[in-house]
Amino acid sequence: MPSDVLAAVQGNGVDVFRPSELLEDLVEAPGSKAGKRLSRKVYEHDLARLQTELVKMQYWVKATGFRLIVLFEGRDAAGKGGTIKRLTEPMNPRGCRVVALSKPSDQESSQWYFQRYVQHFPSAGEIVVFDRSWYNRAGVERVMGFCSEADVQLFMQSCPEFERMLVRSGIMVLKYWFSVSDEEQEARFRSRIEDPTRRWKLSPMDLESRNRWVEFSRAKDEMFARTNIPEAPWFTVEANDKRRARLNCIRHVLSKVPYDDMTPPAIELPPRAEQGDYVRPPINEQFYVPNAYPYV
Repeated sequence: MPSDVLAAVQGNGVDVFRPSELLEDLVEAPGSKAGKRLSRKVYEHDLARLQTELVKMQYWVKATGFRLIVLFEGRDAAGKGGTIKRLTEPMNPRGCRVVALSKPSDQESSQWYFQRYVQHFPSAGEIVVFDRSWYNRAGVERVMGFCSEADVQLFMQSCPEFERMLVRSGIMVLKYWFSVSDEEQEARFRSRIEDPTRRWKLSPMDLESRNRWVEFSRAKDEMFARTNIPEAPWFTVEANDKRRARLNCIRHVLSKVPYDDMTPPAIELPPRAEQGDYVRPPINEQFYVPNAYPYV
């Protein structure tokens, strides 16, 4: 249904979600230079509500054979990963996949540029979320010198037609750019350095990109100008406040997919059947994981 896909992406989807009514808890004490953060109480309340809607959406996607691609782009530490996690965690992983490709192999580098991405595209009834995508060529590859200027210009010419082809085939393509200030990015980099469990999120490449802030800005501006097409427009997410960014993005995805509630009725659990004369083996014949948390 290409016409339905195009109409929804262009903005005809209806946002059926009203802002939280917990207005007295809307904000909490100022956090970073980004200003006041959304209250955790409001965030958790609305996240639970929106994730319930995501499950309804996935039932509809599966039942109708709908195909959805969601792209997440933005600067390092802009909050893409956290939003992807909250977007996908309530859904059935058999019908919702996250694709986060590493750098191309020698063989992939010799292929048509889009080829390594196409193999991950959704079949009927699937949702595919790209944690960075083919837009690497217009961003990090260009700024860091991993491709030639001729490669970039070929991408800029090919990408709009490539995405139009996807939409014509019935695939909805939603493209999100997470926008974060340089001050907030700096604070998040320092937070990652100080937290041993999150240091893996910060690579030498991230630090180098930090030194090329203006170059990335110029590359992003041209990317928007050349690839912001009606069939697959760019949507910018203000991401200085992670909580607001996550909720706003999920709400927007839900508003763009023309789903109906097709949640099946609850299964009635019948009484357990008789199990016969089974006897459990002695406990001392099995290996158990030690219980480090005794019952009180």
